[in-house]
Amino acid sequence: MIRTLGGAYPRAHLRAHLRAHLRALLPAFSLVAVLVPLFILQPATLSYFGLGLLLNLAVPLVLATLAQLAIITANDLDLSIGPFVSLVACIGATLLQTRPLVGVAALAGCVLLYAAVGALVEFRQIPSIVVTLGLSFVWNGVAVLLLPSPGGASPAWLSQIMGYQTPFVAAPIVWSTVIALAGHLLLMRSSAGVRLRGAGGNPRAVRRFGWSLVRSKATLYGIAGIFGVLSGLCLLGLTTSADANLALRYTLLSIAAVILGGGEFTGGRVSVVGAVLGAITLTLAASFLAFLNVSPDWQVGMQGAILIVVLSLRVLLQRRGGSR
Repeated sequence: MIRTLGGAYPRAHLRAHLRAHLRALLPAFSLVAVLVPLFILQPATLSYFGLGLLLNLAVPLVLATLAQLAIITANDLDLSIGPFVSLVACIGATLLQTRPLVGVAALAGCVLLYAAVGALVEFRQIPSIVVTLGLSFVWNGVAVLLLPSPGGASPAWLSQIMGYQTPFVAAPIVWSTVIALAGHLLLMRSSAGVRLRGAGGNPRAVRRFGWSLVRSKATLYGIAGIFGVLSGLCLLGLTTSADANLALRYTLLSIAAVILGGGEFTGGRVSVVGAVLGAITLTLAASFLAFLNVSPDWQVGMQGAILIVVLSLRVLLQRRGGSR
């Protein structure tokens, strides 16, 4: 009897371990599920230039996704990241182009305002959804004031950076990999990252160790602002002009990418690498449907379907793990 129990426990432990690994690999599986039919229907996309074309707009979405991930790490949700990225692009196409110092000061002010919002949310215990929803109108209004109609121009140096072609591997893949590794080391491996994730995962422990939750949330929101600025500048460098509504879809896409990558709304459970894979998957899905001449409205629906399928698989694995 003892031997039976002893043998059953390792088997149950092994099954739980395998299910955890399967859940962690779901973002990669979803990426492969999009890539395989794409390469079957369009074999030319497997080339250097084909992948570069497919993933041309992946880097701005990856950066916006990491901005959203920083907020979700604190158990909050940012409904303003899309308008914020659009505002950054408008600042880059106007102030940064004509008056660089004023443009840099404006971008720095946006990041500081983001950090102040994080401190306010924690200090006053205001729901982040309410605050960021209101903030989205502020970002959009300022963007319209700066650029009432589509236009402006990307600074030459920014267009050159975003137009740089890396050897052997398409540039979007290289930049996405670098961003994923840097974000993973910063948030998941460093001691500072552990403290920041504790603000969402175990706030009581954070208080017990004498760390300030207000400061932690302000830092996470500030990091989100930095990633949002980088996203807007990258998007401007790729499109070469701006619009107040340029990146409104990034709000929902960034949330979807974080969840697709294994993130959860509670407990500060996030995965930087998974979120990047989720953003790339959504970008590829949109490119794949564009190749098939599918309407943009249907493209959003298909991206949502991918998210639903992956979430269903995650729930299925969780229930099987809990039922044993």
